[in-house]
Amino acid sequence: MSRLVECVPNFSEGNNQEVIDAISQAVVQTPGCVLLDVDAGPSTNRTVYTFVGRPEDVVEGALNAARAAFRLIDMRRHKGEHPRMGALDVCPFIPVRGVSMDECVLCAQAFGQRLAEELGVPVYLYGEAAQIASRRTLPAIRAGEYEALPEKLKQAEWTPDFGPSSFVPSWGATATGARKFLIAFNINLLSTKEQAHRIALNLREQGRGADQPGRLKKVQGIGWYLDEKNLAQVSTNLLDFEVTALHTVYEETCREARELSLPVVGSQLVGLVPLQALLDTAAFYCERENLFVLEEEQRVRLVVNRLGLDSLSAFNPKERIIEYLVPEGGPERSLVEKPLRAFVREVGARSPAPGGGSVAAASAAMGASLACMAGLMSYGRRQFEHLDATMRRLIPPFHAAAAQLTALVDGDARAFAAYLEAMKLPRSTPEEKERRSAALQEGLRRAVAVPLALAETVATLWPALQELALCVNLACRSDLQVAAKALETGMFGAYFNVLINLKDISDDKFKDQTRQRVTSLLQEARTQVALVLARLEERQE
Repeated sequence: MSRLVECVPNFSEGNNQEVIDAISQAVVQTPGCVLLDVDAGPSTNRTVYTFVGRPEDVVEGALNAARAAFRLIDMRRHKGEHPRMGALDVCPFIPVRGVSMDECVLCAQAFGQRLAEELGVPVYLYGEAAQIASRRTLPAIRAGEYEALPEKLKQAEWTPDFGPSSFVPSWGATATGARKFLIAFNINLLSTKEQAHRIALNLREQGRGADQPGRLKKVQGIGWYLDEKNLAQVSTNLLDFEVTALHTVYEETCREARELSLPVVGSQLVGLVPLQALLDTAAFYCERENLFVLEEEQRVRLVVNRLGLDSLSAFNPKERIIEYLVPEGGPERSLVEKPLRAFVREVGARSPAPGGGSVAAASAAMGASLACMAGLMSYGRRQFEHLDATMRRLIPPFHAAAAQLTALVDGDARAFAAYLEAMKLPRSTPEEKERRSAALQEGLRRAVAVPLALAETVATLWPALQELALCVNLACRSDLQVAAKALETGMFGAYFNVLINLKDISDDKFKDQTRQRVTSLLQEARTQVALVLARLEERQE
């Protein structure tokens, strides 16, 4: 698995295209850095850059961008709607894949120290990198903004973590840190700046102060006016979308606006967004409105519509959703992305992977997909209208399982590759032998975990498959029969792959428990498939 960190520096320039482009080029020209997004705001006079790379590469990319900004931005002339305290106002590091939060803290520390030493500017650590509790939140560090820095830097409590305590007029100060993925989400209002800010104060966690907290946890907010769009915005930062979701912020803003008789006219996402945040919002609207929307692409489209994400500019999911920009497999094409002919050829090649585990996952995924298809062929048609509610309930488990099982096609190959890497570790000294042995045991456990996950996923489908066999459109009888046998084949493949990888694991208790579990799942699969086939055979045309 590739190690990936996201860096999202915010620079205090949103109008001068030459400056914006120069900073972009500084990132692009850094080896190992991939620039994903550049979002400039004229009224905020601020540009948010998003790029990814290995930890050491993104630190270099951020430093190169800062060097360009140091030459080109002068804070003495800066004005804008967004709070700010420096030319490079904030530079967070976010774990994306194969990297811990602690490693991102190290990125922030390395970046902050080198920035301060090279440019001679004050740098503060915030978020997970904060060394002082009062500096954990960005608004606390930025209080008073650039204009307050000359006096603030004289106070002992605001001594920078790195760099001088003296004011650098052309630069100001920079905050850097580590955090979870932050979503910058703005809701558009036909109102005044003051009305938008009143709503922001009611919603943001900080509220109006300690005695008047807001309603939404892990949400920051402010109201401002965009002259270039002739509208106001409730501008929010979602610090943890799993705590407070996009739809929660949007619906609460709409409720506040209705109380003030103000129209909401869409919303705006600044920078990139995690796919799960959009899917969570889609699930909310599907449940609230009793909608039946299966496909990921359509669910994203639903969210764009319900939130009005294309109200100010086109929202292209391929350019705005981070998982679409940074696929799991990295630059090399994954197995499931290859044409079927190429996948079959690779299975038949003289190499150990992809092997039986990947084929078992592919078989099970096809089985789940066939069951999904059979359900859909029984849904939304006049002659089967009485089955619509049943199909709405039965189809989603197969659709979800197909996606999960498809992912295991590559998951099995990656697990085997990790085990092979452990085999190559040196074993000259006792310490090296111990490390190699531990890595091999961990590799074997991963090689067991993937097919076991396959078996557990398939096992969840039997109740829905049994019910589907009783009522499915009989024109799809053979499809459902093939689906049942494909799922059973996947289960057999999982069973054999679990057993072959278990034999070299040293933990006897783990081996016994896992063997019993996978054997039980296989026996149940054989019973369930026989019952499904019998039910289908019994039904008359």
